[in-house]
Amino acid sequence: MRDRGKLVIWPVYLDQTKSRSSGRIISRKNAIKEPQLNEIKEAARQLGLNPEVEPHKAYPKSWWEVSGRVLVDDNGPKTVIAKQIALAIKKMRGPESSAKA
Repeated sequence: MRDRGKLVIWPVYLDQTKSRSSGRIISRKNAIKEPQLNEIKEAARQLGLNPEVEPHKAYPKSWWEVSGRVLVDDNGPKTVIAKQIALAIKKMRGPESSAKA
């Protein structure tokens, strides 16, 4: 049963290497390369979104790749929250990640 009040953040939502049709929901400029679950969890924690990691889940569009997902508090539009998480991850990764982008 779906947990009300939570949003699902799949790593593909933030992945710069994926196309919009593959599932990315934020702009390439704001996206990050190959986001990891622990990075998403830490960024969401820093933003006060009470993250819950579900590591054995697969994004439905690419069901054969078990990437996991993170559930966060629903505090606004999913795209805005995804962008905030991506920017927080960029900040955590430091200047070398933005130099490669």
